[in-house]
Amino acid sequence: MVGETGWLQPGLTRFMRPLMRRMWKMTVTGLENVPAEGPALIAPNHLSFLDSVFTMALMPRRTLAVGKAEYMDSWKTRHFFPATGMIPLDRSGGDASKVALDAAAMSLERGDLFLIYPEGTRTRDGYLHKGKTGVARLALRTGAPIIPVGLVGTDRIQPPDRTLPKLGERCEIHIGKPIDVRRYRSRIDDRLLLRQITDEVMFEIGELSGQTYVDVYSGDRSPGPESAEMPAPSTDLTADDVPSDEPSSATG
Repeated sequence: MVGETGWLQPGLTRFMRPLMRRMWKMTVTGLENVPAEGPALIAPNHLSFLDSVFTMALMPRRTLAVGKAEYMDSWKTRHFFPATGMIPLDRSGGDASKVALDAAAMSLERGDLFLIYPEGTRTRDGYLHKGKTGVARLALRTGAPIIPVGLVGTDRIQPPDRTLPKLGERCEIHIGKPIDVRRYRSRIDDRLLLRQITDEVMFEIGELSGQTYVDVYSGDRSPGPESAEMPAPSTDLTADDVPSDEPSSATG
């Protein structure tokens, strides 16, 4: 329906997919892991501005994401971005993380796919950074599975400080198997559980992307080699006496 968030996405992605494959040498695996219906969280690593474009264009059905409300200030993007699937997030008032999570939950409850970057923002050093727990909180709140995605080479196509993408570069999009957390839904306030689910997601993303993991948040101090240790998935989900961290907004 015209005017609904994401109404333009189906037609636009049908046009973009063959065009993208002509402009770049793309390898895509694991599309069969995206459920044909019902909600799911699409959780990639974040290397480039183009990550959202590529990931959303390759999904088999409508995929929404939270974006900066500042895009609504320009006539060039005010109507286009919401039509392609962006839910504007006003970061100026209140708890921006809560607003983002509420918007994501509403989308998932309608049965949409929802794109969220567990790292919260683009990496500037190429490492895979510690994930924020928003992705786990959303999964527990809605019962949606988490689909880890590993992006490779999008930073060569458009590095963080480059305005226009380079043509002819290679990139890979690897989509992992769903992580189902429904059996833990009664423990949404268990902070250790949120951390352990998030660490499992980051482990799977790292397996798909091949990145070195560092146990610091993206944007924090530059990590040293001693930080580069990927957390292994844990099955001990009982304790809850650990500090919480901020849930991530959906895009960064």
